[in-house]
Amino acid sequence: MSLETDQINELHWLMEMLHTIDVGLVVLDRQYSIQIWNGFMENHSGLLPREVKGKALFDMFPEIPKEWFVRKSEAVFMLKNKAFTIWEQRPYLFKFQNYRPITGTADYMYQNTTFIPLMSSTGEVTHLCLIVYDVTDNAIHKKDLEQANSELAILSQTDGLTQLFNRTHWENCLKAEFKRWTRSQNPSCLVMIDIDHFKNVNDTYGHMVGDEVIRHISGLIRHHVRETDVSGRYGGEEFAVLLADTTLENSHVFAERLRLEIEKSVVIYNDIEVKYTISLGIAEIDESIKNYEAWIECSDAALYRSKEEGRNKTTLHPKQG
Repeated sequence: MSLETDQINELHWLMEMLHTIDVGLVVLDRQYSIQIWNGFMENHSGLLPREVKGKALFDMFPEIPKEWFVRKSEAVFMLKNKAFTIWEQRPYLFKFQNYRPITGTADYMYQNTTFIPLMSSTGEVTHLCLIVYDVTDNAIHKKDLEQANSELAILSQTDGLTQLFNRTHWENCLKAEFKRWTRSQNPSCLVMIDIDHFKNVNDTYGHMVGDEVIRHISGLIRHHVRETDVSGRYGGEEFAVLLADTTLENSHVFAERLRLEIEKSVVIYNDIEVKYTISLGIAEIDESIKNYEAWIECSDAALYRSKEEGRNKTTLHPKQG
């Protein structure tokens, strides 16, 4: 076999390998016209090499942002260094459909792309090679993991029965609000809520009915609070609502609206009907309250007065009412 034949065979093998490798390979000239288009690109675009050869990249694939691509490519041409783009920065360069069964939830193929300068024998960069990697599996797995972690973080902050914030989280929010108040001096109020005679509900109807009552009040609290408010379970049948940037007067309006709606509502569990009421205490943050724990104590003191004075009542902190 002659040297010339060996070289032809090697070239044939090389071209066959480039055509069949499981990554995209595109070569562009200095005018961004397509010169090489391998099998991966053909299979995912549906375009044959002869259909794209000599055509402008941006005419064939208008989804590629021209200004961004040219800026990135010109740096490769000038500096003679590789460049990269990853799916976290830009989900894809070529908008190919995703057909992988494992990651069927993705509409499009996520891609990482390497920009490689190709030099002539004189050392001048005359062409640009794009290597396109399908990273859909990795991208979807990472997104799924991030979503799972986000859901886990929410669960770690949430009381399972009520779907309100648990005590640890809402106390952290209260602590942060107290620190914010020391800087802003904006009015903020803490409302403490307790179900009246809740032990009687459990003793008479059982804990399943008691849990239904707790879920009922939790749903009403979620309905009445704003997105900026923080509502949580303090423990047992007691709840707390932090009303940021809210005056004592407006907090009283909120508390009374909640109290009156609960007073007229009925909880139904199977064939059991339960009516219940709540007592509330409100304290507005001011200079006399030295820390967030004292803020809770002030609201609790107001709640205790509501209990002493007959329940089903809203009471303001004694020093503020």
